Amino acid sequence: MTRRTTQEAGFTLVEVMIALMIFGMIAAAGVALLAFSVRAQGATGAALDDNAALNRLVSIMTADLAQAQDRPTRDATGTLLPAFSGDRSAQPILRFVRGGWASPDQAPRATLQKVEYRLTADGIERVPYPALDGAAPLPAALLVDRVQEVRVRFRYAGAWSDTWQGDQRATLPQAMELTLVRAGGQSFRLLFLVGTGAPRPVDDTNNGQQGPGTPTGAIDAPR
Repeated sequence: MTRRTTQEAGFTLVEVMIALMIFGMIAAAGVALLAFSVRAQGATGAALDDNAALNRLVSIMTADLAQAQDRPTRDATGTLLPAFSGDRSAQPILRFVRGGWASPDQAPRATLQKVEYRLTADGIERVPYPALDGAAPLPAALLVDRVQEVRVRFRYAGAWSDTWQGDQRATLPQAMELTLVRAGGQSFRLLFLVGTGAPRPVDDTNNGQQGPGTPTGAIDAPR
């Protein structure tokens, strides 16, 4: 008589625990890698949004300031406002008249437009006006958010000033410096030409009016 012994196939408890431990380690590594990828994607998206907002601000302000015009305006109460004014401690921080206001619908209006730049709790907003004198502002457009502080300086004839209200000798500055301090302490320094960027000649023999015989100069490099 032949004795046949059989051995049941299977895994011991120790082997099962080791397999579960290895699977848990692989799963934890996968979750950590996925979480890192999600965080990196979010940080990249936020950085791209910030760059897009700054580029939008630079593009719009460059176009506006490059077409600044010597045209005083009046507010809704009839008060005469200078052609160009700027002060970081006031609201708005910038107010001026720009040219080149297109009319795609052929509306009967001027090609000049009064615009303001304001610092609000949301960020820097651009406020346009439908008319130069006596009109209420149109809805504001947020250009860049998370702005904690704004500093402006204005350059004319080689000198910088923290404010600008214009006078008979110079209604517009030649250049403007804008410094933004954003949430997190990031600081950005932006430079813009105002109008053509060239000095406006003044004929002192004509009661402070601009004269064609006065030579013009070039803008100095910002210091």
